[in-house]
Amino acid sequence: MSFARAIATVGSLTLLSRLAGFARDILTAAVLGAGPVADAFFVALKLPNFFRRLFAEGAFSVAFVPLFAAELQRNGRAAAVAFAEQALAVLLTVLLPFTALAILAMPALMHVLAPGFVDEPAKFALAVDMARLTFPYLTLISLVALLGGVLNALDRFGPFAAAPIAFNLTLIAALLTAPRLGLEPGRAMAAAVTLSGVVQLVWMGWACRAAGVTLRLTWPRMTEGMRRLFRLVGPGAIGAGVMQINLFLNVVLASLLPSGAVSFLYYADRLNQMPLGVIGIAIGTALLPVLARHAAAGDERMVRHYLSRALEFSLLLGLPAAVALGVAGAPIVSVLFERGAFGPAEAQATAWALAAYAIGIPAHVIVKALNAAFFARQDTATPVRVAVVVTLANLALGIALMPVLGHVGIALATGLTAWLNLALLAGALRRRGFLQLDERFLGRAPRIAAAALGMGAALLAGASALAPGLEAASTLVRFGALALLVGGGVAVFGTLAQLTGATDLADLKGFLRKDTPELEPPVS
Repeated sequence: MSFARAIATVGSLTLLSRLAGFARDILTAAVLGAGPVADAFFVALKLPNFFRRLFAEGAFSVAFVPLFAAELQRNGRAAAVAFAEQALAVLLTVLLPFTALAILAMPALMHVLAPGFVDEPAKFALAVDMARLTFPYLTLISLVALLGGVLNALDRFGPFAAAPIAFNLTLIAALLTAPRLGLEPGRAMAAAVTLSGVVQLVWMGWACRAAGVTLRLTWPRMTEGMRRLFRLVGPGAIGAGVMQINLFLNVVLASLLPSGAVSFLYYADRLNQMPLGVIGIAIGTALLPVLARHAAAGDERMVRHYLSRALEFSLLLGLPAAVALGVAGAPIVSVLFERGAFGPAEAQATAWALAAYAIGIPAHVIVKALNAAFFARQDTATPVRVAVVVTLANLALGIALMPVLGHVGIALATGLTAWLNLALLAGALRRRGFLQLDERFLGRAPRIAAAALGMGAALLAGASALAPGLEAASTLVRFGALALLVGGGVAVFGTLAQLTGATDLADLKGFLRKDTPELEPPVS
């Protein structure tokens, strides 16, 4: 599968997952609103999700995939599968007792995760109960991530990218059936989180079997390969998970603010994660195995070439997404979430947080590609050093802005420090000679920016013209007006990108072909 096609595969399936996630969030906002129960659920969801993104899909994937790809490149499939089986055994040995201890120690963990809840005993107790229901998801999704890493290294990107769809559909089912079964919706959703892990694990096991890979349970042995893997996992958790660490700290800070702040940041981050998931994860997922293979073969020319193309796609897709969410965030939040227990005040508070988060979208997307350049060379130390600086900066800036801007200040700190992360990583790559941007990227970058700004102006005008529809009483009319606004923005950006030379139709056609000539490196 070509690099561009891999991005398209992961991106399109992630888009389906995000759309299912929006359906879930719309239902959640209508049922739980932005009050104490919603705050408790989002904190309970944040804990396993934080460890999932930090270790399972973050650190473990960025450490495992390059090592598995190198084993595959040098010693063949049988040796690579044996390596994966040992990783599975060691992973289970670590995760099962860790999960059990975390469930037992959940009240103490909640003091760290949401210290502001301590003053509200009912909300604190509810958050503890829900977190105990959600935490087993960590073990299940870690196994899913291992199987996904195997498939990604074999250039089978679809199954792992599709797995999160099951998560969203399971939670939607819980929300819809809880009232009929006489269950409290918040607790039903918490239990559904773990159930979704079971569903995803079954799906990934079937996908691996279809790919001709069956991992057997073996007795864990700390071989040299395993020692190498877990030496990379710790630093990789910090390097790859800097955004997740910052979002975790955001929850801690928001818990100190009045009730609703945690929920405002959650709903804003859900919209913010749409481009980060569809674009950033797609590019990072597709790029890492490609870079790892070429790095293992010692072909630095190909490594630099694919990195340049990844940065071009990142900017082409990430910059207009940031402008759109920053400019049109208010009508988007209002149409999607403003109903039931989620009123106009909650919508406005969420929209301000979204605009603050959106500032960092292009940087977050590009960082995914830059991190892959380090991880492909099995260098997790450099991203760690950068991550420590960025995390401390985010925390300091969030604390400084919170008294003035409240929850918006917390989001703004995350958006701004994303650019610090980008600058430090790019500087480190350039000093080592690994970031040599080609003329195509340098020529197109300012044109992409111009097209995105033009789209932003069109969205402002469109939102004003469509205001009656966006504010109509009919839900169907509101969604229709929003679809027209978003569709118009996409059309304007596409037209301006074509006219300015930011991209061309040949690129878009070639993007979806199995063989993409425009991605081949120039002959030197």
